[in-house]
Order: sequence, then structure tokens, then C-alpha cells
Amino acid sequence: MRFLGNVLATLVGLFVFCLFGFLFLVLISIIFKGDDDKITVKKNSVIELDLSKIHNDYAGKVLYHDMPFLNDKTKHDGLMDVLKAIEVAKTDDKIKGISILNTTSDLGIAQIKALRDQLDDFKKSGKFIYSYSNIYSQKEYYLSSVAQQIYLNPVGELDFKGLSAEIMFFKDLEDKSGIKMEVIRHGKYKSAVEPFLDNKMSEPNREQTTQLLQSIWNSLLVDIANSRKISVTHLNDIANGLLARNPEGAKAEKLIDKIAYEDVYHADIKKKLHVDPSEDYNSVSIADYADKVATSHLDFDAKDKIAIIYAQGEIGEGEGDVNTIGEGSMRRSLQEIRNDKNVKAVVLRINSPGGNALTSELIWREIELTKKTKPVVVSMGDYAASGGYYIACNANKIFAESNTITGSIGVFGILPNFSELASKMGITVEQVKTNPNASEYSPFRPIDESFRSFTQEGVERVYGIFVNRVATGRHLSFAQVDAIGQGRVWSGQDALKIGLVDHIGGMDEAIKEAAHLGKTQKYRTQNFPEFEKDFGAILEKFGLAQSKERLLKEELGTQTYQLLQQVKTFAKQKGIQARIPYEYKLN
Repeated sequence: MRFLGNVLATLVGLFVFCLFGFLFLVLISIIFKGDDDKITVKKNSVIELDLSKIHNDYAGKVLYHDMPFLNDKTKHDGLMDVLKAIEVAKTDDKIKGISILNTTSDLGIAQIKALRDQLDDFKKSGKFIYSYSNIYSQKEYYLSSVAQQIYLNPVGELDFKGLSAEIMFFKDLEDKSGIKMEVIRHGKYKSAVEPFLDNKMSEPNREQTTQLLQSIWNSLLVDIANSRKISVTHLNDIANGLLARNPEGAKAEKLIDKIAYEDVYHADIKKKLHVDPSEDYNSVSIADYADKVATSHLDFDAKDKIAIIYAQGEIGEGEGDVNTIGEGSMRRSLQEIRNDKNVKAVVLRINSPGGNALTSELIWREIELTKKTKPVVVSMGDYAASGGYYIACNANKIFAESNTITGSIGVFGILPNFSELASKMGITVEQVKTNPNASEYSPFRPIDESFRSFTQEGVERVYGIFVNRVATGRHLSFAQVDAIGQGRVWSGQDALKIGLVDHIGGMDEAIKEAAHLGKTQKYRTQNFPEFEKDFGAILEKFGLAQSKERLLKEELGTQTYQLLQQVKTFAKQKGIQARIPYEYKLN
């Protein structure tokens, strides 16, 4: 046994030695990494607009305080980097056009619109945009409809049928399983919790969902109609009859220009570039071009700065990261900005469905303090709803895209209760306490009416604070905000009509307004926040600890993983929530 123990100890020692040896080599390579991989753009090049790895507005920057030599270089693969790259490409003599080839994206519809608008502006240079796909989803077609030439594979498909929303209800499952979600809410439209209360959609929820989808669909149709020279009425006829479901129908209805295989598409680009058919044409990926633009178009001569703070993802507790909004990184960023005399104004870019109400209030407070010294302008992306709107409402000016989902001024609390299930399983729970309200909420006992009353009081209090914050920030009365609140969601276009936003526009318009309010004409931008990480994140960075997300996605598949995440989100919610009623996703 001692022999086997010695062998095992030796093997473990070798493994540890190899592991740390590998880590040492990786660290050395990072420290002494040169600039050999600089991007060069050749003459007569085409940008390949591959969006598969573009996930957020802001790519983020991570700081490892214990090992600062591992700190990330600022990444340049966010949507805002892509938009800047396309803007620069418009006047870059080396770039002749843009190719949208079989691209897929998980960007939201408002983000796609911002990208589409930038491409539309790019066309004004006289350069070309071509698009090819084997299958166009509705979202991908909306983006590609900006192109001068649209190609579709001869056996491909085009999805063009309108928008829909599907909501799953769990009331029967609760009754059968004995697992119940206790809901305490304010807002007749706060339908985030509706699936636990009924087996069908309420009329208020159906009303808001119908109006929201119709508003977003109309904004898509207007853009497509302008690019393809087809009336909105006829586009609806095409969607109603599924007239573009195959290549022949899509071409007959003028949604595409050519039915061809990919080799024909590349041959046509060669002709456009005057390249010999036997040779390849020069190309550069949008990610590489964005990186080059970001590192070569910095105006350090400008002393004045516009700070851009990206608030993207759900609002939660703690530090936060590139996918979640935490009070740690947000408050630290706003405090740093207030102390920087060169920062003349702030743009808060919000892409959030909301989340923790307390964190929203803490961020709201930091914005309120910042406004005393510098103007704050909000730019809304796909979502700026509930808690996302909470942190926006006191800005000096608010910009939204026409299809931004915003509003949802309402709050709720949700508590899982297993008392019926426990009873079925023969489990009973007793409590002993010194005072009537001494015990915490127990998921294994029926909810105490006194506890429900106090919790409802808390929800009403937070709702009242929320409405007052909006009323003060938007110069409306409490009654006016309450009438458009109650948890109801609005499109950006509708939010403009009722006073929740000031202008329809994207980041460029928001930055220009911030510069105007900050009384500066020559400035550069600085991105926030920077996220602080620990040693565990370092291991994952090197691939030595595969993330739970990657493992689950591989084992369960993306759709099942997303469903699991929704359940997990409800399960881990603490405190009162200011969250959008449901997740909206356009395909």
C-alpha cells in the first residue's frame, strides 16, 4: 500500500509541476508578447461583416489586482467598436465594400437597427454592400435588406412572416406538483409573474404585448420599405401570405435580387473589384478592422472627454461583469468620473431588462450625484425597462431607438413555496419564536398573512419611490407616471409620445447631445466600467477551468440552457424586483 501511495504522490506531484510549468509559460508569453499580430489592411479590400462573436455593446475590460500583468487589453469586439469601424471604413480608400455572408447574430433588434443605420450611412460613400445567405432569418434579413444586392441560395429559405411572442404558464404544474410561487406585486401589467398566477394571458398583458409587437414590426417594415422600394402595405401582404418563403417567391416579390450559389456571389464581388476571376480578393474581418480602427484612430490631443458607461445585462448585487450590472463597478465608475475634471459629460448606455430594485436605487443615487457636476445623457439599446428605466429616468436627456423596449415601471416580489409538496411527502415543519414576526419566511410553511401584508407594503413603497423618481426626472406628475406605469412596457417610439424619452436616436446622437450639454467641441471618449476579478477568473481565462455556461450549453443545447437560465433567474431573485414582464427575442 505504501508503494502505491508513493506512486500516487509522484503522479500528483508531476501533474502539479506540469500545471504550474504550463501556467509559467503562458504568463511569460503574455508578458513578452509583441506586436507581431498587428492588423494590416490591403488595398482594394472588402470588410466581412461576421457578427457571430459580437455579443454586447461593450466588450469590457477586466482588472486582476493580484496579478496586474494579466490585465486585459481593452477589447474591441463590442457593437460600438463595429459601428465606429464602419464609420471609418466609409472614408478609408483601402475599403471598397462590405460583405454580409451567412452571418448569424444574437444581437437584439434595436442593436441590429443601429448597425443597419450605420451601414445605410456607409452606402452614401458610393461603396457597395452585398449580402448572401443560405437561409435568411427574419432578423438577418432585416439587416441585409440595406444591401444593394441580396443573394439567396437556390435551395435556401427566407423567413418573413411578422412577429410573435410566446409565454409559458405554470399554474397547473404548481397545482399538480405542490410547488407554488407566492407572488406579491404592484402593476396590472407586471406580467413577469403572471405565468405563476393563471393558465392564460390576461387582457392587459395581451394588450401591451400586441401594441409592442406591432410598433416594433412597423419600424422594421418602414426601413425595409425604404431600402427595397416596396410599400409597407405590400410587405404586410408578403408576410400574411408567406409569399417569400422560397427563393423564387422572394425574388418575385423583390425581397432579394439574385438566386445563386456562394461561388457566384464571390465572382460578382471580384467583378466589382476588377479582380481576376482566378485570384482571391482581399478581405478583412470586421473584428480585425474594428481592432485596428480602435488602436489607430485615438485623438489624444483632445483634453476634454465624454465618459461612456455601459450598463448591460440584468441588474444584480456585487461587482458585476460584462453581462450583468452590479453596484460595485457602476458606483466606482461614476465616482471616478465625478473626480475627473477633464470629463465634461457622461453618456449612460443602457441595455437591461432590469432586476434588483435596491441596486437600481443605488445606481440612481450615483447618477443624481454626478448630475450636480456633469450632464448625464442616456442612450437606450434593446432594453431599458423596469430597473433599466429606473437608472435612466433622472438623466438630463434620454435617447431611445424606435424599437427599444422601455418603461415597465412596476415592481414585484416572488417567493417559492413547497408547503403543499412537503405535505404530500409527509414532511411537516414547526417553528418556535420569541416574537410574532421573529421567523424568516419559510418555503416549507404556507405563507403567513402578516408576512404577506408587510411584503406587500414593501412592494407598494418601492413602487411609490420608483414612480416619484420618474415623475421628478421626467417633469411629470405622480398620477401621469402611474397611468403609464403599472408595469406596462412601451416601444421607444411610443415612449417618446408619452414623455418617457426625449428623442429617437442612437449612440452618436446621445454623444453629440452630451458634448453640447458639456460645452465641448473637441473631445475623445473613454469607456467604463472596468471589472475586477479574482484568481478563479484567471484559471478560466486560460481555459484550465471551463465555465459552467459552456459545459451546460454543450450538454443541454442552447435552447434548453436558456430555459434553465430563466428558471434559475427566478429562483435566485432576492428582495423586491424591478424587472421587465417577459423576455422578448426576435428571430
